[in-house]
Amino acid sequence: MFIRDERPDDVSRISRIQYDAFKNHPVHAPGAEPTEHRIVERLRASGRLTLSLLAETGGEAVGHVALSPAVVGAARAGWFLLGPVGVSPRFQGQGIGSALVRAALRRMREVRADGVVLVGDPAFYARFGFAHTPGLFYPGVPDQYVLAACFDDAVPRGAIIAHEAFAEGA
Repeated sequence: MFIRDERPDDVSRISRIQYDAFKNHPVHAPGAEPTEHRIVERLRASGRLTLSLLAETGGEAVGHVALSPAVVGAARAGWFLLGPVGVSPRFQGQGIGSALVRAALRRMREVRADGVVLVGDPAFYARFGFAHTPGLFYPGVPDQYVLAACFDDAVPRGAIIAHEAFAEGA
């Protein structure tokens, strides 16, 4: 497997990966269409797609992760929201999503970000150093699913405000 930055000719492949990855995902109501591919498209169109990594295996695009700037409490800069992370269904369970998350975190450390926040499964994301931080919240989401990976001494407090690309129907 090879992980690299997205290129202009990857856009349709990335949308397909994200759509397929979430098509029958339990986070969506049965029969509901996924929106994760649209989030990535809107972030890209607005210039807010900070990091977009594509995983390839055997020359085939099989996974993708996006990061975008986030406001965290009073911090207007330095924090990034991880997501969506998608892996093509036939490649799920092979460690591709984990490799993408690790690569994304490594890149954010390299640019001296304060940290990365997300909404996700604590059982999955704990292996990467994500944990719930008291005082950190995402409006409308139960606290146990609001997670942060803090770099250096940064401690996130307050509401996470994501780009409007994450708003349903945006």
